[in-house]
Amino acid sequence: MVALIAAISLAPGRAPAQSPTPAAPPAASTPATPAPAPSATPTPAPLPPPAETKSPADPPSAAQAPATPPPPPAASVQAADPFGEQITLEPKKVVIIKGTANWDSAFDTLIESFKSLTALLDKQGIKPSGNPMIVYTSTDDTGFTFMAEIPVEQDPKNLTKDMSIGKSPDGKALKFVHRGSYDNMDNTYEAITNHLDDKKLEAKDTFIEEYITDPLKTAEDKLVINVYVPLK
Repeated sequence: MVALIAAISLAPGRAPAQSPTPAAPPAASTPATPAPAPSATPTPAPLPPPAETKSPADPPSAAQAPATPPPPPAASVQAADPFGEQITLEPKKVVIIKGTANWDSAFDTLIESFKSLTALLDKQGIKPSGNPMIVYTSTDDTGFTFMAEIPVEQDPKNLTKDMSIGKSPDGKALKFVHRGSYDNMDNTYEAITNHLDDKKLEAKDTFIEEYITDPLKTAEDKLVINVYVPLK
């Protein structure tokens, strides 16, 4: 500031005023502090403001948010079992064993028949070509007669006297499904009888049970049995 004032007072056209008396010697003054020399290093341009940062807790913007995965498919619901579905049974070649049983020991008798047929086929290396079946040929209050059948592609040999080769039942029938133990079959057959009455359908005197689950390996309360009712 002192240097600037001195420069202005000495500028051309601005002569100092004349004084009639000699000027007093100037008082000693503190020399002006020279202005600092400009730095040789240029001042860097101001940096742009830093990009906005977000804390980890900040939710991502819509553009940054990852795509929401589609929801998993709903668990498939098992369709209701057919009840009274009309079908046409196709005849199959079967190895047959005939038998009789009392109601009190019905399931055990059927299992023994299946075991006899399976042992015959296993001994000859013949694989079944379908599910084992029971065909009820007559019933009364104390028991029933039946044919246990296993479908095959080739004829087994060395049949016992109560065994034979034949054809399974064919023709129009109604299909029902039973799940659970053999002892609860009464409930299924009662429902079948009611269905036939409601629909005014006339059935033959034959009922067919196709064992979808292997009766020799499946717990009795886990059985799945298709019941076929041939129609007249």
